Amino acid sequence: MNITNDKYQWTGHSLFKMRYYGLSQQRIKRIVRHPSRVEEAIVLGMIAVMSPAGGKRYSEIWAMYKLVSGRVISKSQFQISKQKSIKIITAWRYPGKSPERNPIPKEVLDEIKRLV
Repeated sequence: MNITNDKYQWTGHSLFKMRYYGLSQQRIKRIVRHPSRVEEAIVLGMIAVMSPAGGKRYSEIWAMYKLVSGRVISKSQFQISKQKSIKIITAWRYPGKSPERNPIPKEVLDEIKRLV
């Protein structure tokens, strides 16, 4: 069960985790567009982004995604687009402050900024 729109593709796993943690698609999009921290994900070729969650106890909201290029079918226009999109793999809440890992190179971040 994948959902696709113009810029974002959502896996069934990501939709399940968002429902479990009480996160909306808009919240995950905001974290992808304006993250507080960007790191290499554990999975090769993927990017993890984080934003702190508000509330009484400190927690972080994380999302893992990858850049996908190729053929994306737009449901609204029934056309095939060759632009890049972002595939959201998963999202989760981390209860506390997570340790920092390897940051993403600036060239990759610039490409992501152009896409979003």
